[in-house]
Amino acid sequence: MGARKRTTAEAKKEAAKTRYQAVLRNVPTSPRKMRLVTDLISGMEVNRALSVLRYSPQEASKKVEKLLLSAIANWQAKNEGIRVEDSNLYVKEIFVDGGRALKRLQTAPQGRAYRVRKRSNHVTLVIDSKEIEVENVSK
Repeated sequence: MGARKRTTAEAKKEAAKTRYQAVLRNVPTSPRKMRLVTDLISGMEVNRALSVLRYSPQEASKKVEKLLLSAIANWQAKNEGIRVEDSNLYVKEIFVDGGRALKRLQTAPQGRAYRVRKRSNHVTLVIDSKEIEVENVSK
């Protein structure tokens, strides 16, 4: 391994220590449907995002809620001794990438067949804590 490659690898390793994320892979819903749910909670405070997901009627919201709870658990594992309520956690970024597509055939009229793509997706959720800025009011 070269020196440049080693330094970038070490920098990524250090950045990963302060990055709190959870990844959900191969979810059997289309990315388009999942993005409808993830756009609801992007940038939201964690407790509010959990309540929005809990009462959302979409099927994908249950999976994203479980993913958010996993990200919070990852945050707690790296920050022992700090309470979640005091840390002002929010959803920093959440994005959906297309996953593997299963290709199936559906029968069609006159001996033909249509191709059906059953899509899946990968969801990545990153949380962070907001720093409370204290304003100095001078008179």
